[in-house]
Amino acid sequence: MAKTSSVEKNNRRARMAKQYAGKRAKLKAMAVDDKLQPEERFAARLKLAKLPRNSSPTRIRNRCEITGRPRAVYRNSSFRALLLRELAFVGRSAGVVKSSW
Repeated sequence: MAKTSSVEKNNRRARMAKQYAGKRAKLKAMAVDDKLQPEERFAARLKLAKLPRNSSPTRIRNRCEITGRPRAVYRNSSFRALLLRELAFVGRSAGVVKSSW
């Protein structure tokens, strides 16, 4: 089980990224637009840099939905590898079958 503070910090980052998503997208579009003057593009980059760091979606860590562990997490199921294996053996994970050869 992961520390509760780490999980909550990640949740705050996710909320902040969602909150600033529109503003970040607009500023990024302005920063790469060739039709604008270089000064306007530079000003957009400065405004983008002044936004909070945690508003960037790249700072969000993929964590297991149940345990909160940050390592070995599958994107499509949001579970860590060992937990997904345990759920598959019990039959609680849909579409996962035990392999045998």
